[in-house]
Amino acid sequence: MSYQVLARKWRPKRFGEVVGQKHVLKGLINALDNNRLHHAYLFSGTRGVGKTTLGRIFAKSLNCDKGLSASPCGKCSSCIEIDEGHFVDLIEVDAASRTKVEETRELLENVQYAPSRGRFKVYLIDEVHMLTTHSFNALLKTLEEPPPHVKFILATTDPQKLPVTILSRCLKFNLKTIPQELITAHMAHVLAQENIPSDNAALKLIARSAKGSMRDALSLL
Repeated sequence: MSYQVLARKWRPKRFGEVVGQKHVLKGLINALDNNRLHHAYLFSGTRGVGKTTLGRIFAKSLNCDKGLSASPCGKCSSCIEIDEGHFVDLIEVDAASRTKVEETRELLENVQYAPSRGRFKVYLIDEVHMLTTHSFNALLKTLEEPPPHVKFILATTDPQKLPVTILSRCLKFNLKTIPQELITAHMAHVLAQENIPSDNAALKLIARSAKGSMRDALSLL
C-alpha cells in the first residue's frame, strides 16, 4: 500500500483527530477559544509528529468562513481549499529549498498586503532553521512589527539553529515523539477502516521501528 495514499488520506483535519500532542492542542485551542492569538508560533519536534498538520488545522481555525474557532467546519470553501492545498492566504514555504535572501525578501514584501480571502494571511514556513542569515534578518524585521492580519507558523526539526532574536518573538510549542501504544492503536484503526486485516504483534514492531513518528509508521505499513 502506498505510504503517500495513507498519509494523505488519514492526515488529521481537526484538532480532535490529532494523535498525541495534548499539551500543544490545549494551548492552541485555549488561544482560539479566548481569542488570545500571538503573531508567531514555533512548532519544533522530530519528523512526522504533526508540525505541518497542526499548522494547517490552525490556519483553518483562523480562516473558517463560519468564524474564528478551534472547531473549523471543514465544509466551507476556505476549509476545503486549505485541506486541498490551494488556499490563497495560506502561504506554505519550504525553507530548505528557498534559501536565497531575494526569495525571502520578495515573500515578506507581500506581508503588508491584506488577505485576499481569509481573516488572516498565514505563513507556514517549514524547516525554518534552513534559512540563511540574511533571510533570518528579513524575517526578524517582519516579526518585530507584524501587521495585524498576518500570522506566522514556523516549523523546525532543529530549533537550536534558530537565532535567539527569532525564538524570543515566537510562542514555542515542542511536539513530542508519539508513544508506541498510540501509534499501534492508530494504525489498527486505519487498517480497520480500510478493511485490511492486521496483526497486533506486527503493528507493535512497526510502531517500535517508527521511533515516535506517525508518518514513518504509516510508511512502514
